[in-house]
Amino acid sequence: MLKIEKLAGIDIGSNAIRLLVTNVITHKKDGPPSFKKSALVRVPIRLGADTFIKGFISEANKNRMIEAMQAFKLLMNVHGVENYYACATSAMREATNGNEVVDEIFEKTGIKINIINGKKEAAIIFSTDLSSLIESDKSYVYVDVGGGSTEITIFSNGKIVNSKSFKIGTVRLLNKQKSFEHIWENMEVWIKSNTLNLKKVSLIGSGGNINKLFKLSGKPIGKPLSNIYLKSQFYFLKKMTYDERISELDLNPDRADVIIPATKIYLSAMKWSNAKKIYVPKIGLADGIVKSLYLKKI
Repeated sequence: MLKIEKLAGIDIGSNAIRLLVTNVITHKKDGPPSFKKSALVRVPIRLGADTFIKGFISEANKNRMIEAMQAFKLLMNVHGVENYYACATSAMREATNGNEVVDEIFEKTGIKINIINGKKEAAIIFSTDLSSLIESDKSYVYVDVGGGSTEITIFSNGKIVNSKSFKIGTVRLLNKQKSFEHIWENMEVWIKSNTLNLKKVSLIGSGGNINKLFKLSGKPIGKPLSNIYLKSQFYFLKKMTYDERISELDLNPDRADVIIPATKIYLSAMKWSNAKKIYVPKIGLADGIVKSLYLKKI
């Protein structure tokens, strides 16, 4: 006899807000459950453009968030969601009015938002099926590029070697409000020092931008992208105008600009770790939230 549980994850990022509704299907036998996506809604509210420039969430974006949460609540009701977890990352945790916005959203929508740090963000993502990609005799640099931060974790011999969050992301880089040279340098030193004695290093990429690059490549799921391919895509995208990236590549307007700084971050991580290929499992924070909810880790 099948048991179907409906769970939802809300990911409030620096570039967009997502609602993922998933059916968790368990069998009467002792086999592992299967996670089937039922709905994914993405709203391009660029909170990072507020926080990383002004230091706070604007009234306009706060109101858009309230309306988005009201819509998400209705959608979860229609889908019959039994449990959900909502979390916000760098843009909300760095905003001076982040807690006030969270309180007002809860008061007006009943949606409770948890502002999490980079370490917890990485831990939630790791609760996905990432382990199925990791081979015990190889080493990996897991890179999750967001709008406000990049989470990096080193795996070797099937275990986590080290993990760190860097305040560098696509929206932050786009706005160029301050020099990021020292952060680039810190990230380079950290990756090089943590991969110095590792062999057969590959990257695992997470985030909407690498997912889009993988889709554009036409590669079958499970096959990696090469460093050469990613580098050629980077220069190809840079030569195109913003309008051309939307009209010719069918990119969303809020993806067409951030995809270039995102690709630069992935390429830099590959260079510093001497990785020649990058795997793209197409998992994200919302997937991790659902898995963590099921495992009762959050």
